[in-house]
Amino acid sequence: MYNAIYISDDNSDDEIPTQQAIQEIITSVFCVLLALLCTWPCVMDTRNHLFRKLVRHSSAFEEADPQGWLPVHEAASQLNMNILEITFKASCAATWEQTTLKGETPLLVAVRNCFVDNVRFLLFNGCNPNVKNEEGDSPLVVAIKYNSYEIATLLINSGAKVNLQCVHKRTALHEAARLGRKDLVKLLLRSGADPDPRSGYGLTPLALAAQAGHTEIMELLLQKGADVLSQAMDCSSVLFEAAGGGNPDSLSLLLEYGADANVPKHSGHLPIHRAAYRGHFLALKNLVPVTNFDAIKESGISPIHSAAAGAHPQCLEFLLKSGFDANFMLDQRIRKGYDDRRKSALYFAVSNGDICSAQLLLNAGALPNQDPVNCLQVALRMGNYELMNLLLRHGANVNYFCRVNTTHFPSALQYALKDEVMLRMLMNYGYDVHRCFDCPRGNTSHSQYVTDGWTSTVIKDTMFCEVITLSWLKHLSGKVVRVMLDYVDHVNICWKLEAVLKEQELWADINSILTNPRSLKHLCRLKIRECMGRLRLRCPVFMTFLPLPNCLKDYILYKEYDLYGQKNFLGTSNLNCA
Repeated sequence: MYNAIYISDDNSDDEIPTQQAIQEIITSVFCVLLALLCTWPCVMDTRNHLFRKLVRHSSAFEEADPQGWLPVHEAASQLNMNILEITFKASCAATWEQTTLKGETPLLVAVRNCFVDNVRFLLFNGCNPNVKNEEGDSPLVVAIKYNSYEIATLLINSGAKVNLQCVHKRTALHEAARLGRKDLVKLLLRSGADPDPRSGYGLTPLALAAQAGHTEIMELLLQKGADVLSQAMDCSSVLFEAAGGGNPDSLSLLLEYGADANVPKHSGHLPIHRAAYRGHFLALKNLVPVTNFDAIKESGISPIHSAAAGAHPQCLEFLLKSGFDANFMLDQRIRKGYDDRRKSALYFAVSNGDICSAQLLLNAGALPNQDPVNCLQVALRMGNYELMNLLLRHGANVNYFCRVNTTHFPSALQYALKDEVMLRMLMNYGYDVHRCFDCPRGNTSHSQYVTDGWTSTVIKDTMFCEVITLSWLKHLSGKVVRVMLDYVDHVNICWKLEAVLKEQELWADINSILTNPRSLKHLCRLKIRECMGRLRLRCPVFMTFLPLPNCLKDYILYKEYDLYGQKNFLGTSNLNCA
């Protein structure tokens, strides 16, 4: 083809780029023409005839396209072996092992396309069966990925190394075991494959089969001598990998061969932790009887934590019924891995918004006030009414204080300033409203802001009046204070708070309550609640023994203001004075 172009010997240097451009165009045309012939639906004899015409220009068979493909690569990707045979013979030997930009030889291209005849032809003509592509896979590994038993057999019979280490030092047996190719695993083992090689991460084919739950392949490997006690570089055992897969038959098989359920990985986690976190209920049932409590204690984490973290209430319920402690706290070294230094399983459930798991834990006796960040605070941040009500009903401290930037009043209020349902819920469960009306300055003038939005008050004891009178919150002051007055007797408001309240629509109502005596019924309710205490008030069982009519019990519990119980989330409660 190139001979058809006449180039003068006395061309100037300026013409050289032009000549190169012409040559590149010819090469491109040749490659396109070859590709068209490979795919053109013409009669076979016509196609072969055209190919024979093209092969006269042998130099073009050494030219690659932008993807690094030579004509022999293109021919290897075609089902018609005659095309490959003609192209192969027309190409020089150096191109037979030349790779594309993806590191593929013509043999790898044929293997990837599962063209058995093409593979057989290339192997017969001496192509290397052990060359690797850009990803580090050998032709044998590629054949296994595409589940081609016939090609794998051809490769092995042609000298493919069954124990050749590929990417991450994995062998063909690793790949076959991972993918569950039972016939290919048998073929490799018959062909002399090492049954227990380790990858770069220390994983064996047995471990990879266990991950995917390929029990039959695991049994084949164990029968050939695979080590059931082997561990990866992170110390994870084969049983640990099987627990992640969740196949109970795989776990039973490993336990029969002597696997130890009490061997932790470097993080301290045991197989039971992984099964619980993944929610593999049947696997968990197999692991509970063979796991020692001492090993769990040494790990610093209970499977209760794992089931709660993974949001698997079925597993959680089973573990609780099996005797695991709902109040097992994370070890200090485990807590350091969490910014909030969480300790309890309940905290995991609340953080996930998992009401079912939280209910199970609380019913089993989980304490809701054990974590550095209170569980109720997490529920308040989420705005989850059901979770808040559940925690408060089971003893969550409504009067908790944050550890950072604490206020003079209990911290829960700051999440409820804009939400009357939440605000009423906190008040009904015994929020200390009186601390909101404490102010050391009383009727005297308060210090002026040094900078807008800041006061000279110590940040750890910020008064309610200084918070609610901030420019971006004072519009809420009327409604919040009006609700609070339903839960106190007579209170005095400071000069600063009064000045802001006078600007609010509800000031007339608030002033009427502050300047007039409260009803005897209301005062009796407050006294009874004070005598009973917060913990008794939230306990439905205790209330049943109170010698009062149900209507009075409801009055004591502020049922008329229980917007959550009334499911009145969109409307507003009655703000009239009792």
